[in-house]
Amino acid sequence: MPQTRAQSLATEIERWIVERELAPGSRIATMDELREQTGLGRATISEAARLLAERGAVDVRLGRSGGLFVAQPAAVVRLRHTLLSVSQDPARITDALAVRDALEELIDVDAALHRTRRDVRELEAIVATMRTHAASRADFLQANWALHRRIAEITPNEIARSVYLSTMAQVEGLPSRPDADTADEDEAYLARRVDVHVELVAAIAAGDPERTSRAVVAHRALTSPNAEVGAPQD
Repeated sequence: MPQTRAQSLATEIERWIVERELAPGSRIATMDELREQTGLGRATISEAARLLAERGAVDVRLGRSGGLFVAQPAAVVRLRHTLLSVSQDPARITDALAVRDALEELIDVDAALHRTRRDVRELEAIVATMRTHAASRADFLQANWALHRRIAEITPNEIARSVYLSTMAQVEGLPSRPDADTADEDEAYLARRVDVHVELVAAIAAGDPERTSRAVVAHRALTSPNAEVGAPQD
């Protein structure tokens, strides 16, 4: 699903924080400055500010000297090559990822058994989007979540589908950034992730459960979180 203008602006502001190396407490911009810089209306900017505040990325301060300020750092959940910033209850995110991974083979094999031509076309279109955005972590992750949601929608197992999608909802939209220890390898890593997802979709399209299971194993080897709850990052 395409991002709204408010979601796109929130993502862009998160990039500003990283690119400008803004410290906690630093002022990002006032609401008026954001309107001048982006050409967007008050409602869109207010919605972006709300999204960022909910993610724990910014503090919104009112008054003449108010605006958006970089929030104090949140705890992080560490994934392969990725840190997810979590403002509340990081253990809950870790648990959600563990449940998602446990259900993945069931969900994906079901997709291979029950996919339609329409399903395959839509999965292939999302993978093409992932390839297009393989140089942008935020855009890539949005396409990644969309792909796995769409795969889960195929299964006739309503309980598995419901649990899987609810666990994904816990992590979608969380601010992410490269792990400093692996940042130099980030572009190549994202390219490998694209290849893994291409094979996963091809296996589902072929209706081959065994090939799909092998693709799930390859996916897990490359993306499995081995999640650790970390302390706030400096």
